[in-house]
Amino acid sequence: MSLEPNFLVIDGYYKSGREELAAGGATPAGVLYESMLERIHPGCEVDVIYPADPGVALPTGAALAQYDGIAWTGSSLTVYEDEPGVAAQIELAKAAFAAQVPSFGSCWAAQIAVVAAGGLCAKNPRGREMGFARKIQLTAEGRAHPLYRDKTGVFDAFISHEDEITHLPPGALNLAGNQFSTVQAVAVTCQGGTFWAVQYHPEYDLHEMARLTYCRRERLTEMGFFSDVDAALEHVDRLETLHQDPQRGDLAWQLGVDADIMNEDVRQIEVKNWINELVLPAMQRCR
Repeated sequence: MSLEPNFLVIDGYYKSGREELAAGGATPAGVLYESMLERIHPGCEVDVIYPADPGVALPTGAALAQYDGIAWTGSSLTVYEDEPGVAAQIELAKAAFAAQVPSFGSCWAAQIAVVAAGGLCAKNPRGREMGFARKIQLTAEGRAHPLYRDKTGVFDAFISHEDEITHLPPGALNLAGNQFSTVQAVAVTCQGGTFWAVQYHPEYDLHEMARLTYCRRERLTEMGFFSDVDAALEHVDRLETLHQDPQRGDLAWQLGVDADIMNEDVRQIEVKNWINELVLPAMQRCR
């Protein structure tokens, strides 16, 4: 029996969505999560599955219980749409709750956690929150919650979403929010299981945000984020240049980013806290 945690990563994208991002130079979401977990806890074991793909056999019960933690990526899907790739992941989240395996995830994960436990999500009337989520502020519950141990009370983060959590289910806490999205982090308890999730993306870095922006450049221009596609490409270049040379203070100033965005130890505190506060203690109790 391994003494290191064994994680299951749920990549929430359709195959077509994964291929679109790969064509633009982006790292697959599941691989991003795998790399992040291995960086934070070297020696861990990670399996990645793609539940939105047709015909994929999804683990339940004892198959889920063999994992010490379940990590959920983002997705380009919409949680309130009635389609098989969405329904399969909601059922998987319900099974994870029932198996009482600690879960964590980004963006889509927060919405999945809430809906699986009986809450609601909807399209955000403010539109898309893209690039950097500004001034995310911890709630009173968030300041007291172990997910945010050692995190500042106000911070920025990578983000990309149009949907938002509108109604929390019983047993859920709103841990953080900003002016764009009232719920930027949740802790959900259901059927004895626990799911901590954030609306933003601690797994991203400037390169990954550059590639995502590149993939969405035409759509983002149509939505008014850029005056034209050339302006979008210039923004992509700035992100990539700063990623390659973090000492470029001029670019950091122009982009309005600091350690919240640039320092992965700061950016990924929540993931580290989830492992230390939920996953490792559960392993000790079981072993």
